[in-house]
Amino acid sequence: MSDQDREAREAREALERVQRDSETLGSSALARMGQRAGDHFGAKDAIGAAEGGGTDPIELWGRRIGRALSLIGVVILAIWLLIQLRIL
Repeated sequence: MSDQDREAREAREALERVQRDSETLGSSALARMGQRAGDHFGAKDAIGAAEGGGTDPIELWGRRIGRALSLIGVVILAIWLLIQLRIL
């Protein structure tokens, strides 16, 4: 790794640390977490993931549907667990 690459990586890490440390703990962390969840369920990571940088609409909607179904499954399993523990 060249000196320039190493310096660029160190500078990026320093900027990320400053950004993370300078945020207020409550609102910005919560907003960032909400944004990340929205991006995850909106399948933002699939945009531009195909060969050549294109986006396959079937893959995009497949990810969205799969992630929504997994969220529904987790909620159903949590409710079932609470019923089994006689909390509900």
